[in-house]
Amino acid sequence: MLRGAAAAAARRCGPGPSGVKAAAGRCCSAARRREWVPPAGRDSGIVAYNSRSRSKEPLVLATEGVATWYSCGPTVYDRAHLGHACSYVRFDIIRRIMTRFFGIEVVMVMGITDIDDKIIKRANEMNISPVALARIYEEDFKQDMAALKVLPPTVYMRVTDNIPQIISFIKTIIASGQAYATSQGNVYFDVKSWGKRYGVLTTIYPDTQDEEVDTDKRHSKDFALWKAARPQELSWTSPWGKGRPGWHIECSTISSAVFGKQLDIHTGGIDLAFPHHENEIAQCEVYHQCEQWGNYFLHSGHLHVKGSQEKMSKSLKNYVTIKDFLKKFSSDQFRMFCLRSRYSSAIEFSDESMDDAKHLLQAISSFVRDANAYMKGQLVCDPVREDILWERLANTKVTVKAAFADDFDTSRAVAAIMDLIHHGNRQLKAVTKDAGSPRSSVVYGSIISYIEGFFNALGMTFGERQVALGGGDSAVLSNVIDELVRFRTKVRHYALALPEAAAEAVPTEGAAGAKGPKQEQKEKRQQLMQERKPLLEACDSLRGDLAAFGIHIKIAEELESKLR
Repeated sequence: MLRGAAAAAARRCGPGPSGVKAAAGRCCSAARRREWVPPAGRDSGIVAYNSRSRSKEPLVLATEGVATWYSCGPTVYDRAHLGHACSYVRFDIIRRIMTRFFGIEVVMVMGITDIDDKIIKRANEMNISPVALARIYEEDFKQDMAALKVLPPTVYMRVTDNIPQIISFIKTIIASGQAYATSQGNVYFDVKSWGKRYGVLTTIYPDTQDEEVDTDKRHSKDFALWKAARPQELSWTSPWGKGRPGWHIECSTISSAVFGKQLDIHTGGIDLAFPHHENEIAQCEVYHQCEQWGNYFLHSGHLHVKGSQEKMSKSLKNYVTIKDFLKKFSSDQFRMFCLRSRYSSAIEFSDESMDDAKHLLQAISSFVRDANAYMKGQLVCDPVREDILWERLANTKVTVKAAFADDFDTSRAVAAIMDLIHHGNRQLKAVTKDAGSPRSSVVYGSIISYIEGFFNALGMTFGERQVALGGGDSAVLSNVIDELVRFRTKVRHYALALPEAAAEAVPTEGAAGAKGPKQEQKEKRQQLMQERKPLLEACDSLRGDLAAFGIHIKIAEELESKLR
C-alpha cells in the first residue's frame, strides 16, 4: 500500500508503467514543495480542482453544510470590464450550484482594494481625493454586479476600514522573524526565511540565486507588507512611519479578521495565483502559525478577445466595459456564454460566441413556449410517448447533478438540458386535426418546471420569456406578445375557413344555363381564397418578424399545404 508523499504523488500523477517510481519522477517538483493535506470535516459530495494540490479533490468543509469563502474583490480605480465580469459570474454560478443543488450555506467575504498606486494616480489625474474616487468606482462595480445578477457577498470589507488590523497583522509577522522593516519606512516579507514552505501554488524556490535589487529589499523575491508614503500621498501612521498597506497583506488580514485560521475556499482569476495568492498563503501561515491556510484555491480562466492569446485587460487596452456590453447583450446571454465552458478554462469572447449563447436561449424559450401551448390545448399534437419523456427527465436530473459534482461542470449540465429539450421537441409535432387523444400535460409541465428551475437556480430569470427578451418590462411585454400571437391565430383561422354558403352552394331553381353546384363551389372557394390571401400573407409576415426576435410560432405544415 502506498503511503505518504509517494502515495500522494501516485494519486496526483496517475499510475504509470513503472509504478510509484514513474509517478514520483513526473511529480518531482510537487515532491519538493509542501504537500496538500486533506482537511478534517464533512464531505460535501463535490469534487473540485484545487490549485493547492494541482488535482481534483473531494471538497471537505470544516462545518457540515457551511462553506467559508474569501473572494478577491476589485481595485476600484476605473470601470469594470468583461474580463472581471467573467470571473465573478463564473464564481457566482459555482456559489449558486453549491447552495441550490447541494444545500450548502455559503458565507462569503469580498475585499475591496480602495487604496492603491493606480487609485492614487487616477485621483491625481481627475483632481479628486483617492477616497472619493474609490467610493465612486466601488458603487459602480456593485451596480455592474447587480446588472449581471451576481449575488453580493455576505459582507464587503474595504482595506481603508481595516488599517489598524493590517498594522497589527504586520507586527506579528515581524515578531515571528519572517518580515523586516527598513530605514526608509518600508516593511517586506522575507521570502528566503520562509524556506521551502514558499511555493505552494508555484514552483518558485526562495533559495535560488537572486538578481541584484536596486531597492531597500534584502532579496528580489521579497514583497511589500507596508509602503512608506510619498510626499502629499494619502497615508496612515504606523510604527514604521507614515505609509499604507502593500497589496497582498490586505486580503490576508481581511480574511483572517472574519474567518481566523480556518478558510475553506479562496477564489480569484488565474492571474492572481502568483504572486498574490502565493503571498497571501505565506503571510497567513506565518501569522496563524498553521500548516495549511486556505484548504481549496479555485481559479477562473482568462477571457480572451477573439484572435488573441492575450487576456482582456485595461493595461492592454483591449477591454469592453460591462456597461457597454450590456447595451448590446443581456446578462442572461452573458451567463449562458459562461455556462458553456468550464470555469477554470480560458474562454474566447466574440460577437459570434455571444450569438451562439443567444440562439441557445432562444431555443430553450421556444420549447417552453410550445410546451406551455400544448398544455393549454393551443397546440394540437399526436399522442405523446410519456414513458420516454419521464425516463429522459429522470436521466437528465442524474446527469446534471453528476456534472455539477464533478468540478462544477456546467457545460455538461447544459448539454444534458439541451438533449432533454431535443427529445421533448420531437414529440411536439403540430397536426391539422384534433384526434381527441388525451394530452400528456403533466410530463411536459414537469419538464418545464425542471428546466426553468435549473436556469433560475443559476441566476437566469427564465420565466415569462425574460430569457429571450430581457429588460425590466419583460413580463408585460410577454403578455402583449401572447395577445398578438392569439390575434394572429384568430385571423389565420378565419382566412383558412370557408363559410357554409361556400361549401353548400346550390343553383337557383329554374335558372336556365346555371352552372353546376360543384363548379359554383369551386369558383366561390377560389374567390374567397383570393380575397383572404392578403390576411394570410400578413400572418406569415408577422411570424417571420417575430422569429427575428427569437419568438417562434409553430403551425401545422398540413394547413400550409392547403394554400398551395
